[in-house]
Amino acid sequence: MSDAPKPEAAATTKAPPRAPRASRTLAFAQEELRLMSALVVLLGVGVFFALPFVLSIGSVVFLPLTTAVVLTVILSPLADRFARLGLPNVLSSLFAMLIFLMIVMLALALILQPAVALFDDVPAMVRQVVARFSDLRDEFSWIARIEREFGGLTEQPGTREVVLATPSVIEQLAFATPSVLIEVLLTILMSFFMIESRVHLRQRLIRHSNSFDSNMKAAKVLREVQDRVAAYILTVSLINLGVGVIVAVGAWALGVDAPVMWGGLAALLNFLPYVGPVGMAALLALFGIGTAETMALGIVPALAYLGLHAVESNFVTPSILGARFTVNPVLILLALSYFSWIWGVPGALLSVPILLMITAFFDHVGRPNLVGFIFGEPLFSNNVLALGQED
Repeated sequence: MSDAPKPEAAATTKAPPRAPRASRTLAFAQEELRLMSALVVLLGVGVFFALPFVLSIGSVVFLPLTTAVVLTVILSPLADRFARLGLPNVLSSLFAMLIFLMIVMLALALILQPAVALFDDVPAMVRQVVARFSDLRDEFSWIARIEREFGGLTEQPGTREVVLATPSVIEQLAFATPSVLIEVLLTILMSFFMIESRVHLRQRLIRHSNSFDSNMKAAKVLREVQDRVAAYILTVSLINLGVGVIVAVGAWALGVDAPVMWGGLAALLNFLPYVGPVGMAALLALFGIGTAETMALGIVPALAYLGLHAVESNFVTPSILGARFTVNPVLILLALSYFSWIWGVPGALLSVPILLMITAFFDHVGRPNLVGFIFGEPLFSNNVLALGQED
């Protein structure tokens, strides 16, 4: 008889191990995820540096569109409140837009009307400031002598100064007014239609798709971003209104002309973190030195405002907003410089709401692991890729 092995034994000896194959599959999946993460990072960096040129060139289109999106996020809760009272969607959207326009027109009237009245006094104030600093410079005449000596050493004879004629302020305003009016009209129209279509957008997200869970998550993210930005803007507006009232009362008590205008400027500039208060303090210092009898008295309004801003920014605003609205100051300054570079003053005003929308989105869906990615970890962890599975 032959000693042939049984089939069961042969099958048992020839079965390949599965552990190495599983480990290779896992390693391949990790490498693929890391490659996709690297592509996402490179694409994001490219978009970050290329986007300003596209947005600045097409500012006539993109600035009204971005402003309309921000206004839609801010005014949609107000329109929803009107809708809960039984008003039709069109009237709710129209009333929300009209209330916003009335607030803007009232603020401009309170600020611009006294500013026009004080415009005639600007040359006298400038001469007064120059005279005050001339007196201050005479006290440090030794510095001026050193400067003249260095200037005599580096001066080249025979040089000429060429002064180019530039358009006056009135000519610049005349050229810019039609474009500004068109952009404002486009912004108002787009904001109204976006607010009016918010209900249809929510219904479309929930109903018209194959994946009901994904649509519910998208609607939840949209609601979270909208509520967070709207609550932040409303809270900050009330705080800035309080700052404006205090500045107006303080300006009236100190005898500063047009206290309502200064209060409105303080409230408006306080929407620009860091940059706005510095500009407000500089304006108060310039106006105070130009109108007060002495430089010491002229600097008092600026110092009083800086003290008020220190209390508001370090105690009042953090205690009211809390940790939910806390944003890294570096991100705020980066957003201010980024959007100011693109759109100037309108971009600076839109920078914080845009930053809040982005941070609210990432807070809800998960943030990319940028630090871990540098050290070899995936850019998006598994719990980020599996969006909202716990909901």
